[in-house]
Amino acid sequence: MTHLMRDLKQGIRLLLRKPGFTIVALVTLALGIGANSAIFTVAHALLLKPLPYSNPDELVIVNENNLSRGWASFSVSAPNFVDWRAQTSSFAALAAYGGRSFNYSGSGTPERLRGLSGTQGFLEMLDGTPEQGRGFHPEEFEPGKSNVVMLGHGFWERSFAGQDVRNQTIVLNGQPFTIVGVMHPDWRFGGRDIAIFTPRTLGPNDLGSRGGHSLNVIGRLKTGVSQAAAQAELSGLATRLEQQYPDTNKGWGVVTTSLFDSAVGNVRPMIAILLGAVGVVLLVACANLANMHLARATGRAREMAIRAAIGAGRWRIAQQLLTESAVLAAAGGALGLLLAYWATTSFVAAYPTLLPRTTEIRVDVTVLAFTAVLSIVTAALFGLAPAIAAARVRFNDTLKDGARGAGGRLRRILRSALVVSEVALALILLAGAGLLLKSFIQLARVDPGFQTDHRLTATTFLPRPKYAEDPRVVDFFDRAMAEVRAIPAVEQVALTSIVPISGNDEIYAINFEGRPPLPPGQGVSAIYYLVSPEYFQTMGIHVLQGRVFTDQDRDGTPRVAVINDAFARLHYPNENPVGQRIRMGRNSSIVREIVGVVSSVKHYGLSDKDSAQMYEPFRQMPYAGMTFVIQTRDEPLGAVPAVKQALQRVDPDQPVAATASIEQIVSDAGALPRVQTMLMGALSAITLLLAAVGLYGVMAYSVSQRTQEIGIRMTLGANRPAVLLMVLRHAAALAAIGLAIGLTGAIVMGRLLTSVLEPMLFQVTPVDAATLAGVSVLLAIVAIAAALIPARRATRVDPIQALRNL
Repeated sequence: MTHLMRDLKQGIRLLLRKPGFTIVALVTLALGIGANSAIFTVAHALLLKPLPYSNPDELVIVNENNLSRGWASFSVSAPNFVDWRAQTSSFAALAAYGGRSFNYSGSGTPERLRGLSGTQGFLEMLDGTPEQGRGFHPEEFEPGKSNVVMLGHGFWERSFAGQDVRNQTIVLNGQPFTIVGVMHPDWRFGGRDIAIFTPRTLGPNDLGSRGGHSLNVIGRLKTGVSQAAAQAELSGLATRLEQQYPDTNKGWGVVTTSLFDSAVGNVRPMIAILLGAVGVVLLVACANLANMHLARATGRAREMAIRAAIGAGRWRIAQQLLTESAVLAAAGGALGLLLAYWATTSFVAAYPTLLPRTTEIRVDVTVLAFTAVLSIVTAALFGLAPAIAAARVRFNDTLKDGARGAGGRLRRILRSALVVSEVALALILLAGAGLLLKSFIQLARVDPGFQTDHRLTATTFLPRPKYAEDPRVVDFFDRAMAEVRAIPAVEQVALTSIVPISGNDEIYAINFEGRPPLPPGQGVSAIYYLVSPEYFQTMGIHVLQGRVFTDQDRDGTPRVAVINDAFARLHYPNENPVGQRIRMGRNSSIVREIVGVVSSVKHYGLSDKDSAQMYEPFRQMPYAGMTFVIQTRDEPLGAVPAVKQALQRVDPDQPVAATASIEQIVSDAGALPRVQTMLMGALSAITLLLAAVGLYGVMAYSVSQRTQEIGIRMTLGANRPAVLLMVLRHAAALAAIGLAIGLTGAIVMGRLLTSVLEPMLFQVTPVDAATLAGVSVLLAIVAIAAALIPARRATRVDPIQALRNL
């Protein structure tokens, strides 16, 4: 212990004497350890920490699928859910749930509240116990008896100031609801706060047809029952239902996913890639620090020899150097932890909804322990090589030869090997970043099929009790459009039931008039939009054939539809679709005539393949929840206050549920690839900088060690360009070896990680020759640039002075 304390004091004293070395080393460590701690903080919250429910491994999401239609996971038919609940034995509980929003004006300003409804057992399954009051009684899940609510804790505090609200009445969507309880403040589902909880009833409209798929289903497995066993039982039940109801259930199966995988599955590949990337950054940082320590040890060789001469063994000398490395790693770890805290809090503030479980991303005790262990491992990684090299020095020769004897062959080999490894690792990381960057650029070039600039969206939902009749719905939206159109900043306004790339969809089965009925299980479908006549012009969607809707396409006139070109190519490959007649899912008894064909839009995302899409006039099928698409003259969000005021003039109790520019909607849809490209780019830039610093250090050390040699060469006639070329040739050799190893590693890693990388890449393969060539050239240029300063310094060696020091 005495030796350890003495070594610690000595180490701190030596580091303080060399502030330049210490600062560079601390910055290098802070970057390497901080990056690892930051990504681990995210990985721990998302992938390692269990979900905040009792026995979370028993919770599974149950969906239907129809592989013949390309649907790997789909919402559930209500009658099928009822049969599952009655006939399965694998589940302790099985419940359906879904979002439900409400208009609320009790606070003075009307607002749209986010709600959640579930069938009996849903909240209990997820430990959704109220902090105040009670949950829902069994009879409150029956149709006509479900006008009771529990309030979310945040909404309760904000709107009711924490008062006792049990048995009070709250008016939602124009109807009275009785408040029975307030949810616990820590309860979360889906990662976001919910304002209103209601019972989910299954009435005649839900159970009338097996062809409608609209439910989300979650189940808790019985103790001892595996997910595979539950999957097998549900698949057998799906087969029996398919045989019993072939018209609606043909081709429909069941797929189960653990709630954990459902929550985080889509971000797992990104986090795995980032964990690997920060690991590379740390290795390069350790190689850099090992190089710096080797150079520093050369200058301290005489000191170590004297220590050996007065009795210090090789282990004591190695122990001293390792202790100094540990002191440096501890300080660097502390700075890295501060960097990780800043990075994670800034990331959560900038992207609060990008990742699941965002509220759980924080630096906690586990992250502290990880950083401490990482600091110890890092100290061993960068301190071991210098300690071994110092322990193997022949101290008698060092004392005889002075400083020149300090630079042995072993150190030169070690330093060169470390630089080669830095270059190789930097190339592998740059290759990954290059792939993501190229993929992102390809994605950004995709035409979404509609205009995004100067377009604002504003969504509103009319409460059905107040707007129960279709004419009232049409009248509200007609007057609202007139009010919005009169705003000076507005050029055009239209209505749509769904905005492309917003994450919402509505899919209906299609039947073709005049054709034989399709066999069960071979039905076709299309994404469905309900729009006003102005929609296509306002969105910049091109008309390819026929016409689009007019004001005359309203109730009482022949029913019409517009399809996109993908629909036409798929279902009318050899005939003109205009004039053809179809039936569709919303009301399949009504025949619609196709009057036009428009260009396709990307519905789910920019990487989306063209899908069949169809449009119907809003005035022929009025719907209470519509989105205004507004083309503005200036910045679109600047028109939000005027739009809200316009809607208030039509109905003072009507809130705007959400507003967003279409540019922001498209940007948000591409946020995940953009962020992972940005993070990989930042980590690659750090690695490139560290590799350049490492190469610079090696070349500067080499020049200092070869001063006499350079002087002799210049005395014998070598000119400055020849000396410059000699030094650069050495740097180029190290860089070339590193590039060769890095290219091989990048190709091997690309092939090994194909399953991880390919879902993250768009129109780019994991082994892309152009990307590999580009990053190799970039790294070679940086390497030569890093070696140029020491090389130029070598050309300024004074031959006479160099020979005088022989």
